[in-house]
Amino acid sequence: MSGTAGTSPATVPPAGPVTPVPFGQFIIKVHGRCNLACRYCYLYEGPDSTWRDRPGPASDAVLDRAAARIAEHTATHRHQEISLVLHGGEPLLAGAGRLAALAGLVRARVPGPCTVRTTLQTNATLLTDARAATLAGQGIRVGISLDGGLAAHNTRRTDHAGRPAWPAAARGARLLAARHPEAYAGILTVVDPDTDPVEVYESLLALRPPAVDLLLPHGNWTTPPPGLPVGAAPTEAGPAAAARRPTPYGDWLCAVFDRWWQAGRRETRVRLFEECLALLLGLPAATESLGLDPVNAIVVETDGSIEQVDSLKSAYDTAAATGLDVFRHSFDEALRHPGVAARQAGAAALAPTCRACPLLTVCGGGHYAHRYRAGHGFVNPSVYCADLERLIRHIAARLADAVTGDGP
Repeated sequence: MSGTAGTSPATVPPAGPVTPVPFGQFIIKVHGRCNLACRYCYLYEGPDSTWRDRPGPASDAVLDRAAARIAEHTATHRHQEISLVLHGGEPLLAGAGRLAALAGLVRARVPGPCTVRTTLQTNATLLTDARAATLAGQGIRVGISLDGGLAAHNTRRTDHAGRPAWPAAARGARLLAARHPEAYAGILTVVDPDTDPVEVYESLLALRPPAVDLLLPHGNWTTPPPGLPVGAAPTEAGPAAAARRPTPYGDWLCAVFDRWWQAGRRETRVRLFEECLALLLGLPAATESLGLDPVNAIVVETDGSIEQVDSLKSAYDTAAATGLDVFRHSFDEALRHPGVAARQAGAAALAPTCRACPLLTVCGGGHYAHRYRAGHGFVNPSVYCADLERLIRHIAARLADAVTGDGP
């Protein structure tokens, strides 16, 4: 079965009821279109087509109602801090002033004790000094999406006329680092195993990011990412099978980890590595890619629809849909959606192979979207199972060397 509206029986946790974890991250789609046409974009080039029937910019009514729903949820659950993410498409198409106004509106609506930490995720091509100043003035931090720090790394990031995005994106990143470092959140880069990992990492360092997020491309067992076997089945996952599968993504990440580790972790933060280290040490960590912490993010689309996170759209059409919207439904109602419950069920929602794995508490089954297999839902190991084992065991070995005095 392909599933509809994210409610396939395969998405429902196999165990008993789960106590919902209130949402703490609210992703608002302020604009549903993008000024770029990246050839690998899972959102606009993938199986989900729901964006085509939605308005480009979110209306004032949608943004006002979203802010009210966020305040309602925050008050109900007595949050001390929440995350507001301004997203798209390309959110700067909505205008920096409108983004700043939305951030101010949410801050004004939530109860006084609650801190709102606001981030904008952008391709940086529309960043100017004036826009960056407007965002910084409202305490909005800016995350930039790039494929690397050189023009050669970004050849697939073009506008709708086929023109390269790199010159404008690089200018925006350098402007932010030089003129508004307090608003610079960091760079998000998707791993490409065909690139030189150390070259990509060092090229990003030249853009002076305070943090780097390294993400695995959204693939699954039905549509595997480049370099992984086509037609493989989840039964070919797990520790016993890992040695028989190629690990191009794990190898790439291990090379970057060693470069980062040997530099004493001083050059920049790398979230994936820091959180893997924390989980290996038994400390709490929050990431969609590792660990068993429940996902607490929810999305408001430009038409006011309440959806699960965008990564699910890489699985099948309408995979992120809930049938809810901010005009008629609260976020507490979204917490009861079976797709949300499945993502908060921890180990209970994982495949037997994962629950029996010695790396369970660190890997956590990997990213939820990467477990999908048509006809079988999401109760499968990650398509990156072997790559994740390669990375986790590598980091564990480096950590052990450091503890015994054999490492840097």
